[in-house]
Amino acid sequence: MFNRLERYIGWTIVKATTLTILVLVILLTFINLVDELDQVSHANYRTIDAIVVALLGSPRYLFEVFPVSALLGSLLGLGGLASHSELVAMRAAGFSLRQIMMAVLKVGLVMMAGVMLFSELVAPPAEQAAQALRAERLLGHRALSSPYGFWARDGAAYVNIGNLGDGRTPQDISIYEFDANNRLRLATHAQRAEYRDGHWVLQRIDQSEFEPNRVRTRSLREAEWDSLLDPGLLAKVVIRPTMLPIWELADYIDFLRRNAQSAIDYQVAFWLKLINPFATLAMLFLAVPVVLGAGRSGGTGQRIFIGAVIGALFFLLTRAFSYVAVVYQINPALTVAFPAVVFFFLAVMLLRRVR
Repeated sequence: MFNRLERYIGWTIVKATTLTILVLVILLTFINLVDELDQVSHANYRTIDAIVVALLGSPRYLFEVFPVSALLGSLLGLGGLASHSELVAMRAAGFSLRQIMMAVLKVGLVMMAGVMLFSELVAPPAEQAAQALRAERLLGHRALSSPYGFWARDGAAYVNIGNLGDGRTPQDISIYEFDANNRLRLATHAQRAEYRDGHWVLQRIDQSEFEPNRVRTRSLREAEWDSLLDPGLLAKVVIRPTMLPIWELADYIDFLRRNAQSAIDYQVAFWLKLINPFATLAMLFLAVPVVLGAGRSGGTGQRIFIGAVIGALFFLLTRAFSYVAVVYQINPALTVAFPAVVFFFLAVMLLRRVR
């Protein structure tokens, strides 16, 4: 699969990319830890819990930073070869620009396969474990958060929330209250709830009261709900769509569609996972003309600066178009793919200028 020069180029890029990933992941994990430490004074959340949650959350950053890390790693790796005239020697010996591109592409595909497997098999369970620990410590009891709903104990009742939203306006709420003999006494379903003046208000309520010989039903427009659940803490245990593996995203999107609910957030996350490998290849393609165009004249600092600027632009464009898709209900596949397509054509245009 790799000849000797391709292995040499590939190993150089892998070392630089791995170093870049480590630096970025450690930086983001530290920022996350600082944010988690702000919660230490709440309920039973301790410093050790904040550290564990931050460490468990770190694998998800690998997927997020990989396109930018691949760009920076390729710029540093190829830049080092250019600075020592090794790329010039390779081309003088008959190793063409096309072969250099193929070497970069091959190592990119190998790294991308490893990152995708890690991001789909390791990162989601680790992130969900972090969310479970956070929920247990902040809410004071065990809670289960999944894409299909949030379960928690609220005094003598058990609560299921289908959609937590931002934590202050949950929707699709079911409350199950039991008597002293653990028999279901009252089942309540509300379409939504609002947090007003320090208490919850349920809206559009259907209730079923279970008596020994009959079941009484009633409907209410709204009613107060005396719950121990705090909206600020609920917001901390929301499972973000990007935390889910791609097959769970696909299943949940289908579930939401069958129940006539909006799935745009999950569609954006789904397409981000699909487009991310192509975005990475675009970044790798872009690194080659940038390095060959600068030749030996560009130093390491200059390449890092160029990579940081391009990476920041790509990250901001991707985030911006993701929000556009959600707010304006535009086709998520097109909006998410747009930044990657732009940078790919930019790479092609620059490559055509390289001799």
